[in-house]
Order: sequence, then C-alpha cells, then structure tokens
Amino acid sequence: MRTDARCLVETDESSTVRLTGVLDRSEAEAVRGTLLARLWQRPGPVRVDLSGVRIPDPAVRDALHEVRREVADWPAAELLLDSGAPPEPRPAPPDLLEVELPPVVEAARVARSLIAEGCARWGLPELAEPACIAVTEMVNNVVSHAATPMTLRLAPRGAALHVAVRDHAAGRPAYTGPAPVDSVGGRGLLLIDTVARRWGSTPLPDGKVVWCVLYAEDEAAFRN
Repeated sequence: MRTDARCLVETDESSTVRLTGVLDRSEAEAVRGTLLARLWQRPGPVRVDLSGVRIPDPAVRDALHEVRREVADWPAAELLLDSGAPPEPRPAPPDLLEVELPPVVEAARVARSLIAEGCARWGLPELAEPACIAVTEMVNNVVSHAATPMTLRLAPRGAALHVAVRDHAAGRPAYTGPAPVDSVGGRGLLLIDTVARRWGSTPLPDGKVVWCVLYAEDEAAFRN
C-alpha cells in the first residue's frame, strides 16, 4: 500500500493477513480490494489478524464483515476475522479443481471437461449437466466481453457445487438478453439463474469473479 497509509496490510506465504495501524473510511476500499485479491490467490480459509489495528468507525468494521459475505459462495473461500485469539491449526488443503483458460471459443469445452471431472470425483453426477450450462455462459461471457485470460475454479461444499470464473476486466459481467432458443451458448447470463440457486459477481482491483452455486437437491426436484 502507499507510504502515507495509516493502515498497513501484511501478507506472507501463510493463511494469515495482518492489519496494523488505523483503518478509516479513506482506506477501507483499498483494504477490501487487497483482502479479496488474497482470498482468490490463496484458496481455503484466510485469517485476518485485527489485534494490531484500530478501527474507530463501526461502519468500517462492518465493511470487513461484508467482505466475508462477498466470498461466502466462492469455491473454497472463507474469511476469518480474528481479534487476537490463538490461530487455529493449519487447515487441510481445500478440495478443488482449477484451470487457466485463454479468451478463446475453445475455452468453454475445456471448462465443461473440468466440470465433468469434478462432479464425478465428488459424487455429484446430477450437477454435471446444469453446471456445464452455467460454466459455458460464464466462460463465453469472458471471451465475448472481457477478452482477458481467466481462471476457472470449482469446489464442493456438502451437496453443493461452487463454481467461479475470475477475469481481468473491470465492470460487471455483460448481459445482452436471451438469444434465440435454437442458439448454442450465448444465451445470456440470465441462463445461469435458471440452473443455479445463487449467482453473482464480485469486483476486484484488477477484474472480477463471477460465481454460482448449484445444489443436487434442486436438480433432483426439477427432474421430478
């Protein structure tokens, strides 16, 4: 962070991020961006040590809790706010699959292959088809509008599958409305809303994460 910052964010190779100094509204957005970037860079629980920082404004403290809510549906992501309690034992590496993709049409095919692999590995075969529909739209949206390299990440959580695509373009994901019913792909991000229980987009300092969550019970109910 800049040299005149009143709040410093310290990161290392561990799962702990340390805040020191005074965190006020003028720096809250920068700290938010740093935490979100760290949460994507390091899958699994990330602990924020607050023992060395003073936060005079309750609204700023609430903003830290908002970051925790923002990543709640990311694959293998969790933000732990710690005011000085002894750190928990190092968690086991999260069970996830990930692939880097270029912004080309063929990327969607690779993404679907990873979805199929994950659903087979985690015993969620009923989610393979709806998740492939969702990931096709997510990846194609990056190809058509962001045109940047992207990362696809997926992880299970109970009977749910969490899927996210991270690109490097600012702004919300583009939605151009539904395409003709006989089109293949390109049917708009609204299609994700049809197959996923929840979905959304989280802005990052250098891009965004578009995510969705699919539940096996929803697919079973739909088929019945």
